[in-house]
Parts: sequence; C-alpha cells; structure tokens
Amino acid sequence: MSLKKGDKAPEFTLKDHLGNDHSLKDYLGKKVVLYFYPKDDTPGCTDEALQFKDLYEEFKENDVVILGISKDSEKSHQKFIDKYELPFLLLSDPEIEAINNYGVWALKNKFGKEYYGILRSTFIIDEEGIIKDVFLNVKVKNHGDEVKKCILST
Repeated sequence: MSLKKGDKAPEFTLKDHLGNDHSLKDYLGKKVVLYFYPKDDTPGCTDEALQFKDLYEEFKENDVVILGISKDSEKSHQKFIDKYELPFLLLSDPEIEAINNYGVWALKNKFGKEYYGILRSTFIIDEEGIIKDVFLNVKVKNHGDEVKKCILST
C-alpha cells in the first residue's frame, strides 16, 4: 500500500509510554507530523528525535502535533523519552498495525542480510486528517528542517 498526498490518513489507536491510548482522530483540527522510525535510542533515530525536539516549541506555537511511532515497547519509549527529555509522544505499535497501514513495513537489506523493518518515513497530516506530504525512506540529516519548511508553509 502506498499512501500519497490527498489520501485520508489511516486511523489508529496506539499506547504511549504511560499506557494511555492515542488515536489519530484525537488530533483533528491540528496539523500532525507523524513519523515512523526503526528503534529507540539508536544513532539515526536519536538524531531524528532530537531534531523534532529542537523544533517542538515552534511547531507547538503553530498548533502542530508531533507523534513518533515504532514497534518498541511502552517501557522502551519511556526510557528513550527520559534519556533525551523528548517533549512529544512516542507511540508503541508492537503488532505493526499502523506501521502496515501506512505502508512503512518493508524488506530491508543490511550487510547482505535481508529482514523486515520500519522504513523511516514521515507523513504531514492536515487538520481534516488528509495527508499533505509524504517523506519515504528518510535520510536523517536535515530532515527536521525539511519537515518544518513543508508544514509551516502550508
């Protein structure tokens, strides 16, 4: 499944680091930066999270919500949030339901070994729940600035 600009963003309900449910519909009326990342506290994922942390206040002032999703546990998310003082929500998708619905579960290859994992991706979702932009197979360097430019120009 390949989501694109103009598609309705697939609904989900996932738990945060405290075990509270969060659904995409909870954020109707706000812009959402929904980013999928492979694993808590790894170099690329930490760099990406810290970029979003640096932009958090500016996004918040513009009524933009940041939600990160990985298949890591709630406990893993709690440690990651605490370690880097992340001010936004990380949601746990151990059953890879949202990950599959957004089409970011993919066959990957590292050092000749094939495995399935999350394709680092970001979706910009508007106030009505429509996808306004898609970043697939994200390269971490400067990604926060790319997202900022995209979301604050719409």
